[in-house]
Formats: sequence, structure tokens, C-alpha cells
Amino acid sequence: MARLRRKWRPSLGFVLGGGLAGTLALSLLGLVALRYLGPEIGFRRAALLLAVLIGLATAFLGYLLVRLLLRPITALADYAAAVQRGETGRPPSHFGTQELSRLGAAVLDMTGTLQRREASIRSFADHVTHELKTPVTSIRAAGELLQDAPGLGAQDAALVRQMLGAVDQMQAHLQALHRVTAARAPEHHGQVRLDDLADALRDDFPGLDLQIEGGRELISLAESGLSIVLRHLLNNSQRHGATRVKLTAEPGRLVVQDDGPGISEGNRDRIFAPFFTTAREEGGTGMGLTIATNLLGAHGARIVLMPSQQGARFDIQFPAA
Repeated sequence: MARLRRKWRPSLGFVLGGGLAGTLALSLLGLVALRYLGPEIGFRRAALLLAVLIGLATAFLGYLLVRLLLRPITALADYAAAVQRGETGRPPSHFGTQELSRLGAAVLDMTGTLQRREASIRSFADHVTHELKTPVTSIRAAGELLQDAPGLGAQDAALVRQMLGAVDQMQAHLQALHRVTAARAPEHHGQVRLDDLADALRDDFPGLDLQIEGGRELISLAESGLSIVLRHLLNNSQRHGATRVKLTAEPGRLVVQDDGPGISEGNRDRIFAPFFTTAREEGGTGMGLTIATNLLGAHGARIVLMPSQQGARFDIQFPAA
């Protein structure tokens, strides 16, 4: 991360105090000058001349305030927004006051720290999935060879099936881990309507009666991102016995309500934790809600579990467009 150049900068108090003092001084000097110039050149001409001079001086003071305050703050806000979108923003090079300089340095350092941590998480996940892929594949190959071996007893065959089932779970967890880290990247900026996804979701989940309200409401997430989130939520609903899911889009909000058995009080605080699942026997990895949470969080949105008389109700809140 580039460091800020060391050079003298006025304090914020000096800039604001100087601006107020300059404005007051211009007003007083204008009154004094009008008092002495009026009888000499005429009050109308004196007033016009002083108005021009005071206007120029005020414009200069305004330029200083823009350069020392507005431009640095705007540049820092634009840089933070670019980093939030996942872009390589250009760090601001000009900070007008000492306080803004310290603020800018803190923001740049914080951004660098977060980017390094994010890169380390992604590299660790990629390393783990890469290193474990080969031994897991070898275990599967060995298990399939044992399964086809002649004279295998019933007890040994059951053990081999159990081993292959464990291999399937390991592969599913590795794939989920990779998807979780990928979901942390803000790559799904855009807008979409529920009506644009309805047909694909109904084709993927034919066992669910999918009901949509507010289908033409714009949602602040690209189609690719919202599709990932909704598929995980619908998969969870279907896996836990729901037959109907209602999607309701409102300005800045999307509600997902199913008619399943709901989530017990003991599990409500744990459902967003990685690897937590109540359907491991059916192939659940416990990473679906983690993936959805990471993806939404990377785009400024959040998902919360809301109270519901029947079934599970998730409230997804999007940032203002």
C-alpha cells in the first residue's frame, strides 16, 4: 500500500477558522471601503466595484475549501467504494488537512490489511482443496477396487460402502469450501428482477410450488449472484420437507418464506455457522447459508432469520441503489 507523502498540511481548525475569519473580514472591509469610496466615485459604482472584489475573494476562499476539504473527502469516498466493488481503486494522492491526512492513511492501511487477509483466506482454501483432492481421489479409487474384489464378505462390503460414503462427504465439503471463498468476492454487481429468474428456478426445483410477489421489482444484485443465493435457500427448503416457497420482493428487501417444519429454537443461532447442518445423512454440507451470507455481505447486503408461525422465513436486505 502506497504511503502518503510527508509534507506540511494545515489543520482542519485552521482551515475552518481561516474561512470564517476571511468571510467576516471581507464583510467588514466592504463596509469600510464603501464608506470612503462612496463619496469619491459614487455609491453605486463603489458598491459594484466592491461586489466584484468581494465575489472574487469569496470564490478564492471557496476554491481553498474545495481543494482542502471537498476534493480529498470525495476522493477517499470514491476509493472506498471502488474497493467495496472489488476494483483496484487508485488511492487518493492529495489530502488537504492534517486530520484528513491521518484519516486517509488509516483507511488505506485498513484496506491493505483487509485485502491481505482476504487473499490469505482464499489462498489457504485453494491450497487445502488442491492438496486434499489427490488423496481423496486415491481413497475413492481404492474403495471402488475393494468393492469389486471377489469374495468380499457382507461386513467388509458394508465397511467399503461406508468408506465411499465418507469420501463423497469429503469431496462435497471441499467443493463447498471452494464456493464459500469464491462467494466472498464482490463479482455480482448489477440489478435483476425475480421474474427473470422464475422459470429457471421452477425448472431446477419442480417439487416446490414457487410463488412470486413483486416480480418486477428491481433487486440490487446481479442475476448470477441472486441465483446462487436463492438456489441455496430453495435447496434447504426442499431438503427439509417444504412444498411451497413464497418470494416477495420489495424496495431494498427480499423475503423468502417456506411452509416446511421451520427451524427449532435451539438451532436458530447456529444455522449461519459453517458446516452446521441437520441433514448430513441426506448429503447436506452445512455450507449453503454460509455461501449465501458471504456473497450477500460482499455486496453490502445481509440475510437474517425472521420469526414465522410456520416454516422458515429469511429476510434479505439490500443496500440502497
